[in-house]
This record gives sequence, structure tokens and C-alpha cells, in this order.
Amino acid sequence: MDPVDVLRVLGNKYNAEILEATHAPKSAQELSDELDIPIATSYRRIEELSEHDLLKLEGKELSDEGRRTKVYRRQVDEISVQFGVNETTVETKERTEAKNALVDVWSDLGADSSE
Repeated sequence: MDPVDVLRVLGNKYNAEILEATHAPKSAQELSDELDIPIATSYRRIEELSEHDLLKLEGKELSDEGRRTKVYRRQVDEISVQFGVNETTVETKERTEAKNALVDVWSDLGADSSE
């Protein structure tokens, strides 16, 4: 991923908060409610983060109203940016399926799954 693109995406309002909140799967509506983001903005930010492989569609869950709702989870645990003299580089540490499963188990048990 282009370092300038990563910095631009992370600098957009709400994107870092969305990545932090999606350690467990969340819908656009849940993110909107939890982070006090307008729902249209929530959808736009999800699309932008997904396009840059920072967030991914995790699946669909039933909402409280009984509708199938898309849920998203962050795809990275770390992003490291190094500024050099002639070059800027970005390294990402992707989340593992094992970590996702562990977070899900903790969430199901009602434990605090924040990292």
C-alpha cells in the first residue's frame, strides 16, 4: 500500500476510531451509534477502509429488528510508518484468525474484549 494513501486514510475523521472499535465484528449502525458518527458517514468510512484492506466484511448477523446486517472487522493490528530521507515505508501487521476467534469467545462470555 502506498504510504501516502495510508496516512491520508488514517487521517480522515473517524477512520482510526472505526479501526479501534472493530476488534470485534460491528455493523455500520453499531459503529454509528457507538462512535456518534452520522450513518451515511459510517458507510463511507467503512467503504474507504475496506478499499485499502484495513477493514473487511466479516459476514452477516441478525439485527435486533431481525434483518441480515453486514458486520466488519479490522484486518490489521499494527500500522508502522517509517520516514526516510528518500522514501517513506509502511508495514502492517495483519490480524490472525486465531486472534479473531479469541476475541469472539471473550465477547460471547461477556468479558471485556478490548485490547
